[in-house]
Amino acid sequence: MAAFSFHSGPSRPALLPSIDAARGLGSSGPVQDSDAPVAKAPLALSQIAARHIWIAAQRLDTAAPFGDGPAATRAAIAHLGYVQIDTINVIERCHHHILWSRIPGYRRGDLAQNQSVDKSVFEYWTHALSYVPTEDLPFFVPAMKAYRHKPSAWFGSVTPDEVRKMTRRLKTEGPLSIRDIDDDELVDKDHPWASRKPSKRVLQLMFYQGLVAIAARQGMVKTYDLIGRHFGWTGQPKAATERQIVAYKLDRALRSQGVVSLDSICHLDAPAKKAVRELIESRVRRRLLVPVAIEGAEKVAHWAEPATLEALTGEQPNLVHILSPFDPLIIQRKRLKLFFGYDHLFEAYIPAAKRKLGYFALPVLMGDRIVAALDLKTDRTAGTVLIQKRTDFADVGAEGEHAIEEALGRFQRFQLGD
Repeated sequence: MAAFSFHSGPSRPALLPSIDAARGLGSSGPVQDSDAPVAKAPLALSQIAARHIWIAAQRLDTAAPFGDGPAATRAAIAHLGYVQIDTINVIERCHHHILWSRIPGYRRGDLAQNQSVDKSVFEYWTHALSYVPTEDLPFFVPAMKAYRHKPSAWFGSVTPDEVRKMTRRLKTEGPLSIRDIDDDELVDKDHPWASRKPSKRVLQLMFYQGLVAIAARQGMVKTYDLIGRHFGWTGQPKAATERQIVAYKLDRALRSQGVVSLDSICHLDAPAKKAVRELIESRVRRRLLVPVAIEGAEKVAHWAEPATLEALTGEQPNLVHILSPFDPLIIQRKRLKLFFGYDHLFEAYIPAAKRKLGYFALPVLMGDRIVAALDLKTDRTAGTVLIQKRTDFADVGAEGEHAIEEALGRFQRFQLGD
């Protein structure tokens, strides 16, 4: 599937003068040289240059950066660190959408292959329920153990005896989905998102405790299996240390964001900020990280690796993407506004009369700008994707309109395909 390129604007990002000097352009060497002085002030970086770094780190500047097939899906999740899962299906669910945005030939079966056959990815909580590379599981073992010692009140009054009974049932009957369990005595919900089936809460608690894994998923129906049997373990992997987990969070953000802040590294994880900040300061002292000041947001501390700044080529991203509101480029709203000057509104839970962009609006990334938001809905009976509402933020001209039409065509084929 060919990707459509759209060219506009200047060919070189507007770097502020000090960044070229800091990169060693026309001087004695790059900033990471051992004999170079440690910068006392952050390096100035234009908003456009910061944006380009982030788009490249998200692999949205290349038509098929990971190739095709199950291996591409595995590589994309490994690079991004996690891919969020969400329940809304007015269009395709966001985990498939996020992967398709980086893998033009993506097929939903590729993710199933990784989860249920190769077992190279697993589901767990990051800032939300997500697909995570299985090789990263040791970084989540401490959280699993914490749930065993102190279960969250969310799971209600699940008792150890109920966990033991469910464990015996899984051993005897094999992997189970909630639909396979038909002997529950239904109870009243105590939360809109809760279940009337007590067994569902037992399985959910066991999932967070690392006792079961989600072995397969059909839509939002999950099949659970004992985690050791699913992965073929004789024992659970050794838990990562606190220091290793902090380094993992920082490295994951640097890889997938390029330019990072404490908020972007610790999204919805404020308790981690202190340790992450200490590690950042240590790496700055060792010249492994460079403090960066983004034009227009100088009061918000950012950092980047020297190699990331060295890699700036001045080439402008030129692809068109219709992105999920849960895409890693979109989900952190404050960062999105800082880098793109764009406020995205997620309005699925807002009364219709108060919506501005629509129920499930999708931002349109054109090159290095977000130029529109499309509120789309899939009509599978008619075999089409309907535009409920379109909100434009920029005049893209005839060429831009053609690019958006082509992107919509690709998006419709993905929505209605397999």
